[in-house]
Amino acid sequence: MTDKKTKWLKIRIFEKTQLLTKFMAKHNETGTIGENIATNFLIKKGFNVICRNYNRKWGELDIVAQKDKVLHFIEVKTVSRSSYGGRFEQEVNNYRPEDNMHPWKIKRLQRVIQTYLLETYKQQETDWQFDLACVFLDQEKRIAKIRFMENIIL
Repeated sequence: MTDKKTKWLKIRIFEKTQLLTKFMAKHNETGTIGENIATNFLIKKGFNVICRNYNRKWGELDIVAQKDKVLHFIEVKTVSRSSYGGRFEQEVNNYRPEDNMHPWKIKRLQRVIQTYLLETYKQQETDWQFDLACVFLDQEKRIAKIRFMENIIL
């Protein structure tokens, strides 16, 4: 399913991120923290983040970014240690977020990517790819790990 280049990064979870998500449901809070961490990761890796949470009735793009004249559509999957239990390092190595990319989710992503390209780039031909950022949160230790998989074929 993937032409993988996997990258890891340990990141501290910032107080500010948790304050912003204070009043959200727990799963939404976890997702927002993960998207913030993924955004910071991408910026540090030289990406220009164009937009976040691009929504249409038929789907959402978590992050749209650009690097080296290639447009990246990035899906962020976040898992909190409290939600999967066990040893952090072991669970990080065993978790496969690509298993959660069901056919209906892939169809929705394809459609929303097409919509974004038509709305934003109209007639221009644009190189693009789909990437997956997997964020693993250990909220007790206040750290996160990211596994970044590039150029996934939808």
